[in-house]
Amino acid sequence: MSDLPPGFRFFPTDEELVVHFLSRKALRLPCQPDIVPFLDLRRFDPWQLNGRALQGGNHCYFFSHATVNKVSPSGYWMPVGAKETVTSGDKDVGTKTSLVFHIGEAPLGVKTSWVMHEYRLLEDGAAVPSSRTNRNSSSSASRARGNKRPDLNLAICRVQEASFFGVEETELSCLDEVFLSLDDLDEISMPY
Repeated sequence: MSDLPPGFRFFPTDEELVVHFLSRKALRLPCQPDIVPFLDLRRFDPWQLNGRALQGGNHCYFFSHATVNKVSPSGYWMPVGAKETVTSGDKDVGTKTSLVFHIGEAPLGVKTSWVMHEYRLLEDGAAVPSSRTNRNSSSSASRARGNKRPDLNLAICRVQEASFFGVEETELSCLDEVFLSLDDLDEISMPY
């Protein structure tokens, strides 16, 4: 987060992760600002991501190679539930897979509270313009990238340690934080 000015927060939606970050990276286009790092998921346990991945609240974000066998030094990531489809406008552009980290060797590992969402592009989803672009900018973007094929083995990941499995912590809005700060000011006694 050192590349962003103080006060900026990184809380992208599923669509924004796929369309604005993963799609551009998969097409080898510049991402400005280039703040999401690439990490080899096999080299790190989830608790080692702090300081290596981009922090956004209680989430860590990073690019990685999408692999079937997600083994780390202390355990492995196991998929839970069905893949979800990520859409942009009325077009399917990617998939979202939820995984839970287990310590130990499969299948006898112990489930932890670490959760990862892995986002991947669909075969034809990489060239999808965002809902804010028009037909002309879409065709110029296509010419600019030279009709390159996207790297479909690339994924963007969001990792967090859940308070308890299945429930994500509630993020406070900017206004909530301001009001809570004002409440804190009321509790401070000023010397006279």
